[in-house]
Amino acid sequence: MNLATDLVGAVARHEIEAFFQPQIDVSTGKITAVEALARWRHPTKGLIPPGEFIPLAESTGLIHEIGAFMLEEGCRHAARWRRDGLAIHVSVNVSALQLATPDVFDRLHTLIGEYELPEGTLTIEITESQIIADVAGVAQRLERLRAIGLGVSLDDFGTGHSSLAQLQDLPITELKIDKSLIQETTANGALIAVAVALLQERGVRVVAEGVETAEQLNLVQRIRCDRAQGYLFGKPLPVDELDGYLTGTR
Repeated sequence: MNLATDLVGAVARHEIEAFFQPQIDVSTGKITAVEALARWRHPTKGLIPPGEFIPLAESTGLIHEIGAFMLEEGCRHAARWRRDGLAIHVSVNVSALQLATPDVFDRLHTLIGEYELPEGTLTIEITESQIIADVAGVAQRLERLRAIGLGVSLDDFGTGHSSLAQLQDLPITELKIDKSLIQETTANGALIAVAVALLQERGVRVVAEGVETAEQLNLVQRIRCDRAQGYLFGKPLPVDELDGYLTGTR
């Protein structure tokens, strides 16, 4: 209850921050995208990870305020990097609660125009377990995102109840394979390879999450994922630290 109370007004007090985790192009090894991740710098408890405060934000309705802030930060930095000559794609997580309101679509449309982001620069990530219950309704909402030039990513694939058959009905541009599948290489390698090939035939980009070892990277390369993300390439960083990696000064 104390944390929930403290979370009220956290955005206005500048306690919510956007960290960014790099994604590499598997074929070149270069950073080509980043995922924006919310962090709460609590005045007395220090840095609080999203797993602790996002459920509170969703249960109290504060997710709309925090989500709007994260979308703004993602667009702002994507535009800044482009001005600096860095064509970095940015992914931002959007809660199913946000997608259930028309405000998020209006806001996204405004942000894309305000920051003059080319089509595909911004990708919206939606967690598999949140959306798969109502495939038809979700597909309609995702089509609205696609229509304004946004990429649509299904995050944490392998942790919910979706299947490749269900994915045929979702207008996604990207799928992120959950780290639990990537890190169990022996058991899942052949199955993942089939899934990757089928998705890429549809023009869906495949991102491997949770890549932490050279062995896991080798798996990702063998099954021909497009991008990879994980501590092997970098942890989530404040934007000033990430800038150094992007420009090669760190």
